[in-house]
Amino acid sequence: IVFLLGLAIPVVRGQDSPPAAPSQEAANSPSHDTKAWDLHFQSTVGAQGHPSFPANYSGLNSLAPGSEIKDTISVDLMGGVRLWHGGEFYGDIVIWQGYGLSNTLGMAGFPNGEAFRVGRTYPDASVCRAYIRQIVGLGGGREAVEDGLGGKKDVRNLTLTVGHLSAKDIFDNNAYANDSRTQFMNWSLMANNAWDFPANTLGFTNGATAELNTRAWSGRLGIFQVSQVANGLRLDWNLTHAWSAAAELERRYSPRGHAGAIRLFSFDTRAHMGSYQDTIDNPTLGENIALTAAYRYKYGFGINLDQEIRKNLGVFARVGWSDGKNQTFEFTDVDRTATTGLSLKGTGWRRPDDTVGLGVVMNGISAAHRQYLAAGGLGVTIGDGALDYNAERILETYYNCGIAKHFQLTLDYQYAGDPAYNRARGPVNLIAVRLHTEF
Repeated sequence: IVFLLGLAIPVVRGQDSPPAAPSQEAANSPSHDTKAWDLHFQSTVGAQGHPSFPANYSGLNSLAPGSEIKDTISVDLMGGVRLWHGGEFYGDIVIWQGYGLSNTLGMAGFPNGEAFRVGRTYPDASVCRAYIRQIVGLGGGREAVEDGLGGKKDVRNLTLTVGHLSAKDIFDNNAYANDSRTQFMNWSLMANNAWDFPANTLGFTNGATAELNTRAWSGRLGIFQVSQVANGLRLDWNLTHAWSAAAELERRYSPRGHAGAIRLFSFDTRAHMGSYQDTIDNPTLGENIALTAAYRYKYGFGINLDQEIRKNLGVFARVGWSDGKNQTFEFTDVDRTATTGLSLKGTGWRRPDDTVGLGVVMNGISAAHRQYLAAGGLGVTIGDGALDYNAERILETYYNCGIAKHFQLTLDYQYAGDPAYNRARGPVNLIAVRLHTEF
């Protein structure tokens, strides 16, 4: 039914996250005419698997060493309504089904961004976004608004957002490595994994953000709720002790007409989380880090850049660091990360709607985090029962083919060396196919 509704509804954009700055071509497009309301539809169906791989031992959170195939399905019906001058409401209902490999366990840089950390055999539905956005004009000329409601806004503006959303909607965006539905699939290539970004099990939270924008600069601040327990569905309403703050400064530029941006990012999270060192120091706890839970903090920093180096060819990179003293609470078990890669459009071989991507990942964890896992502790996504530590190394390449209007088919390959930081396991070869539709 949702699919048929999507076919019937006239829409102009299929993205489910805030857009990048519009190009001149986009600004002149009639799609930027002001609309009172708008609806979009997207569907992403994928299957991912790996053959058997060597493993000296396995634990509760290990990637299964035998051959395995899992599928995922997501369907979104997204809409926006203009409330008043500069004021808009956006909502998103997601219907989802399926499982990640080994129940989304076994790799810190997990290979499928469409896999929730909880799986479903039958379709489930959730309101994943419901927020209000207000744009306050501050002058500097006018430019087109590249979203479903269109219109124009002041080049200098203050944008306020409040409601239920993903913190990734606002922070840590990247032109070439951001969307697991059309770009790279690995978690480490769609976000800065050192940022334990605030989210419930499905990846969403409540929060408020403020963005100050000029033609070349943007500054962003946000405050969000965190989960009651690690990787939990319910959010913690003890707001004086549990919250996550984020700040980002973005500089956009165009050397010789090639668009690029660099973003400096920081975060500070307060949550009811356990301590790696306290757990290690008390063997009677049996490596159960939840028994050391108290309201503690975690902080970190990141750099994120993307740059077109020639027409249709772009490069990207992210670097991230967190203090790594307290348990991974929301996202995945990474305290240090460095990623880079290339994205090439298919114009050179007369396939302008196609994209080829190549990305490289290096993930690591703090000394206390290593000791905790080596003693048999479990993280959000990893925990083999022991640990022969080495950095987690991942390579991903994909070919995204525009097979018809509104339809994209992707073939994806990933190589994971020392998955979950363990020399005793792997390497793993992962292959996926993905079909994405948007109207």
